[in-house]
Amino acid sequence: MSQSYDYIIIGAGSAGCVLANRLSKDKKKSVLLLEAGGPDSNINIHIPGAYLKIHKSKDDWGFWTEKQVNVLNRKIYLPRGKTLGGSSSTNAMAYVRGNSADYDGWAKLGNGGWSYKELLPYFKRSENHEQINLMDSGYHSKSGELGVTIPTRFKTPYVDKFIDACEAVGIPRNLDYNGIVQKGASLVQSTIKNGKRVSGATAFLKPVLNRQNLTVITHARVDKIILEGEKAVGVRYNKRGKTIQVNAENEIILSAGAFKSPQLLMLSGIGELSELSKHGINCIHELKGVGKNLQDHLFYPICAQSKTQEGINHYISPVKQIRAAWNYFVNKKGVFCNSPLEGMSFFDLDQKDGEVNFQLHFSPISVGNEYGYDAYDLYDYPREDGFTILPTLLHPKSRGKITLSSSNPDDPPIIQPNFLQEKEDLIQLVKGGKLVFKIMEQEPIKSQIRVNGIPLNRTSDDFLTEHIKKTLETVYHPVGTCKMGNDSMAVVDPSLKVHGVKNLRVVDASIMPKIISGNTNAPVFMIAEKAADMILKSIQNY
Repeated sequence: MSQSYDYIIIGAGSAGCVLANRLSKDKKKSVLLLEAGGPDSNINIHIPGAYLKIHKSKDDWGFWTEKQVNVLNRKIYLPRGKTLGGSSSTNAMAYVRGNSADYDGWAKLGNGGWSYKELLPYFKRSENHEQINLMDSGYHSKSGELGVTIPTRFKTPYVDKFIDACEAVGIPRNLDYNGIVQKGASLVQSTIKNGKRVSGATAFLKPVLNRQNLTVITHARVDKIILEGEKAVGVRYNKRGKTIQVNAENEIILSAGAFKSPQLLMLSGIGELSELSKHGINCIHELKGVGKNLQDHLFYPICAQSKTQEGINHYISPVKQIRAAWNYFVNKKGVFCNSPLEGMSFFDLDQKDGEVNFQLHFSPISVGNEYGYDAYDLYDYPREDGFTILPTLLHPKSRGKITLSSSNPDDPPIIQPNFLQEKEDLIQLVKGGKLVFKIMEQEPIKSQIRVNGIPLNRTSDDFLTEHIKKTLETVYHPVGTCKMGNDSMAVVDPSLKVHGVKNLRVVDASIMPKIISGNTNAPVFMIAEKAADMILKSIQNY
């Protein structure tokens, strides 16, 4: 006989961990959290400076796009966390909420309750900001579980020069891009506390694992959501070759991310009839929008070698890593205390005081001056110090989709993002690169540069276009594939319930109707906080 729980949560990523915490507060309600990956026992997960060692490991799904015809037919790597904490255990730890206009735009699309004013309390509920006294009053909290900080235990001199140079070209200083105004250049706010990564697992899940009504099962790959008519009643998962079925008394909550959530809906018979028929899957409920509307941020590197050895590259050698590890574990200081990102800037690329539409990521790591480097292989980087500025497209026009490769849950989905399909995306990236070169010519940062890492004719659109196509990467912020709304392509309504299916919600980045102006992890925590409130209120109203 199948075991039953009040709530079944699929995926222990950022959203799933928050939901498990909030829903299990009611001791009368039983909660099951299923995670396809294993425990977050890899030590590199918890050391911010070891970020690059997690990718292409057992803790990474390791997805790839289809060949991108507009990016020299390259298949582009798509890391996704496959462990407790999901991608919050493997990402670069940037804490960015986006812009108030992003969420007001969601609300204007017919998603009541999703305006920025209504969502700010949910951002604050999670947050425990170490420097709240330096941040904009009323926008932050110290009472939440999610540790947030700006660099204090290690900082290179390059990032301050980057901020100075941004100011020199008209991008003002702004210590708090998560406050009143997003525009400006600043140090990055990161999900780090006491020199350790703060993930969904460490912040929300591990502190409540002793709750008797919360069950967490790792290495549990969900193969199917079981429907009776148009009601979700249970889940079938595979653990070490054994198929197990569990039932849900109240709700099933799908939090598997922008790639896996639509895949699992389709494997369960929810999606576009023509797509499911290709793979012999019975279409129980047709929703044409499942897997559509895929969006992601894109960036590429512009590098420089520095005159001094005060960055991170020289720590790549094994001997230097040992010394840095000693400083980290013994003194709680040094390069391992920080993420690979030190600074950011947000601005209107046209510099006409419009809405934020572009971002620069600043890293005190030079990724090299050769085409063909592996951005996800630390040992492919040069050993001489430098820095990298990454022009980042925030509002891509191109849209992609997720489809099935087969009806076998073991097989990854087909990921077709259609990068640079819309010409405007490439135009914006070229324009952003020219602005980066302008920033690098400003004296505050120019004085730090020994060698410009990319042999480009900076006035040539053609040469810069070639560089973009050779080095473009995703910022791994996939969203939108189970979008929220009430139109014909919407998958969930504003309460995140799947249209036409009872007792089933989607709660993760896939529900975003439009990608936000910045890194996406902070908004996923917020989405889960709001979803938990809606779920608990709906139960109270039964």
